[in-house]
Amino acid sequence: MYRFYIDETELPVAPGALNLKIRGANKTLTLINDGEINLLKIPGLTEIDFDFLLPMSEGYSFCGEYRRPEYYLAKLERLMTGRVPFRFIVSRISPNGRRLFDTNMLVSLEDYEVSEKAETGPDITVSVKLKQYRPYATKLLTVEETADGGYAVRIDQPRETPDRPNGSRHNVTNGECLWGIAKKFMGDGAKYKDLYYANKVLMDTANDRTGNPWYTVYPGQELIIP
Repeated sequence: MYRFYIDETELPVAPGALNLKIRGANKTLTLINDGEINLLKIPGLTEIDFDFLLPMSEGYSFCGEYRRPEYYLAKLERLMTGRVPFRFIVSRISPNGRRLFDTNMLVSLEDYEVSEKAETGPDITVSVKLKQYRPYATKLLTVEETADGGYAVRIDQPRETPDRPNGSRHNVTNGECLWGIAKKFMGDGAKYKDLYYANKVLMDTANDRTGNPWYTVYPGQELIIP
């Protein structure tokens, strides 16, 4: 079973295929005496594309939580115009309920296409293209004249780009709850929802089909503290 999340929103129907392209950035140089060499570079940004279905009605047994297509289309429009990176998560679960591995990546929405086809009836198909986002920071150099007529360079603190992934981790112990963990590490128990969304895949997988609230935590779980 697959569960897809775009900016903390689970898609109603998991896509039938997922394509990830990792572009190499290596360069080949020709030396005068030694022939060609391969200059190894950091790989380029990962590109992701997939299609997903937006059902027009609730009659599908394979759907998760149902929302009308307008909800997801408005979400995509906000992500496109907001110019802010977001989390793309794919959770993989075996048929016996065992968690396999997750894809958890900071991305930007590069392109999306909405189509309506006769074979899918009133339902809507959306084709999405995402690209990995790597946070960066800029440094401001200020040149100042000194008393002796020379010059000195001052480096100001870097300005970080949005959504720099960081945070500590905490292993849940007996008797702890999400509200208490948020109060202890984030200074306010009311921030438990922020803590939940930072660990959504882990917690949803653990609570799926248990009847327990989605905010339930269990001893031994390692939570990311945002």
